[in-house]
Order: sequence, then structure tokens, then C-alpha cells
Amino acid sequence: MSTVTTVTTQSRRLTSRVETDGNVWVFWQCNKRDGLSRVRNLGSGGLFVETSLQLPKGLPARLHFLVPEGQIRAEAVIRHALPSEGLGMKFTAVNDSDRPQLTALLTRMRRIHHSKVNP
Repeated sequence: MSTVTTVTTQSRRLTSRVETDGNVWVFWQCNKRDGLSRVRNLGSGGLFVETSLQLPKGLPARLHFLVPEGQIRAEAVIRHALPSEGLGMKFTAVNDSDRPQLTALLTRMRRIHHSKVNP
């Protein structure tokens, strides 16, 4: 008799992320370096930016999104780095006046993702 064990892994994220359409960019500053990166995925708790720079976990970063929804400024901390791919960041603060724009951006990305998954 054969036994099959299914192992599920749970994300440590408290909020889900959505893949972007490739047209979401962020200007970021971290450790006296500046970068302009494409955002691969995004959620209300953080994001993943594409960059070849490898920075250590725990460094703070300032983010300025370049999106049609308007100004979105946030502070984040690097949670992980994938060599030659990019950096995963967790938001530590989002300007109160910019939260509606972040919500609108997430709504737009979810609609685009949903339309691709369920045509």
C-alpha cells in the first residue's frame, strides 16, 4: 500500500499580492543608492521589484511609484533578495494622503489580472 502525503506551504504574508501588468514602476532609494525598477507584484503589505542590485535583508527603503493613479509614497524594508531577479519589500509606512491612490492601483492590477485569468 502506498501513502501519498501532501504538503502545503502557507505564505507568511498577511495580505495577498497580485502580479502587475509590467507597466508599474517605482523609484526607490536604499542604502545611499537610487533605482528605478519594474514592480513584479504588489499588495497592500508590500511588493517585489526587479533589480540586479543585491541588498541585505532589513535595510529601509523609500519608494515613489510612477503610476497613472497619482502620487504614492511609501517606506519599506527589504525582506528578501533573489539574485539577478530583485528584492521583496514589506511596507512599513504609506503616506495617509497616498493610500487612496495605492488602493486604486491595487484595484486596477486585480482587474487586469482577473481578466487575464478569466477571459
